[in-house]
Amino acid sequence: MKFGIFIPQGWRFDLVGIDPARQWGVMHDLAQAAEAGPWESLWVYDHFHTTPVPSEEATHEAWTLMAAFAASTSRIRLGQMCTCVHYRNPAYLAKVAATVDLISGGRVEMGIGAGWYEHEWRAYGYGFPDAPARLRALREGVEIMHQAWTTGKATLDGEFWQVDGAIVEPRPLQEGGIPFWVAGGGEQVTLKIAAKYASYTNFNGGAETFARKSEILRGHCEKLGRDFADITRSSNFSTIIAETTAEVHRKVDSYEARLSESIGDRKAAEVVAPYRLGSNEALAGTPDEIVDALREREALGLGYSIHYFPDSAYDRSSVALFEEKVIPVLS
Repeated sequence: MKFGIFIPQGWRFDLVGIDPARQWGVMHDLAQAAEAGPWESLWVYDHFHTTPVPSEEATHEAWTLMAAFAASTSRIRLGQMCTCVHYRNPAYLAKVAATVDLISGGRVEMGIGAGWYEHEWRAYGYGFPDAPARLRALREGVEIMHQAWTTGKATLDGEFWQVDGAIVEPRPLQEGGIPFWVAGGGEQVTLKIAAKYASYTNFNGGAETFARKSEILRGHCEKLGRDFADITRSSNFSTIIAETTAEVHRKVDSYEARLSESIGDRKAAEVVAPYRLGSNEALAGTPDEIVDALREREALGLGYSIHYFPDSAYDRSSVALFEEKVIPVLS
């Protein structure tokens, strides 16, 4: 199994209390530590407003961070989970990503999806098309990027995007273009797009859901004549880890108390509840418990797990313990 780590960028109220002038330094230092550690990749989110509620707290822009990390690291791969295809014209996005790939020496991953955060969509003037329309636009956008990176030009007269000989030179350093991570588990559209274009998929859910979506992806691959084994399946996990159960509880309590200062007690309790109850995407436990949870998913074909540590801007002990006692067991 390969491992990726999210760098806090404010979107989840994870830089609160840190002076904005210092926030890049915090992100940079965490990226440097990840590069020096056992992580395959680092990741940011492509969002403009905080969640679970919009606020005036910092949320740093994903592709600006991609360029900054490209220039300030040398080994670790760089991804976004996931770029919303509607927030940037896909030909422009292809150009931006190709430039970042060159800066990085060929280390960019393209996480791409249809988007979901209605408040920021409308606030930025993008409207908010229904889900089928967003997915059709995703299909067109991926086609434009694929053309751009494999031929140096893109032309499409689509329902949502119209480009006519858009030149994307120089192309990415990576042969065949930047790898696509098609994010989302939509069974009839998203997974079909993934079967055609993706090197990786990214979908969450419990073991039963993961297994079902994997088989649907396999079916789409068979219809297209593509080898299912060519696609690495990944999932994201919000992770709190400590040596003892009592220390896990203390960290969860501390996280909830910090969130409460920004979003109130009720919302904070809702955010933290998955850690307390045990959910498919929130892992809270000792190293052995985290290893067992990931092994269950690995047995179903999970090849890449990406972890968000909600306290990493303030306390790196969860990250350090994960590096020491989880990654060596599973990698």
